[in-house]
Amino acid sequence: MRADSLEEAISITNNNPYGNGCAIFTQSGAAARKYVSEIDAGQVGVNLPIPVPLPMFSFTGSRKSFVGANNFYGKSGVQFYTQIKTVTSNWKINP
Repeated sequence: MRADSLEEAISITNNNPYGNGCAIFTQSGAAARKYVSEIDAGQVGVNLPIPVPLPMFSFTGSRKSFVGANNFYGKSGVQFYTQIKTVTSNWKINP
C-alpha cells in the first residue's frame, strides 16, 4: 500500500483496527524515526518487511491483532505489562 505523505502513512497504520506489524520504505531517516515513534504496532520494519515471529522478537501486536498485550510469546511473556515495539531496519549506502 502506498501513501502520498508521511502523515497519510501514519494515519493508515493507526486507523487500521489491527496493529500486529507494518513496514515503511524510505530514504529519510527523519521520516523513519517519526513513523516508528507515532504508529501503534507490535512490529515495524524500516526498509525491509517486518520480522517473522521468532522468540527473540516481541510478538505482542496491538488493538485487535492476535490477542494484543495478552499474548505470551518470547519476551512478551516476561514483560507482560510493558508495551513492546520491535523495529528492524536496513539502510544501504549507494556508492
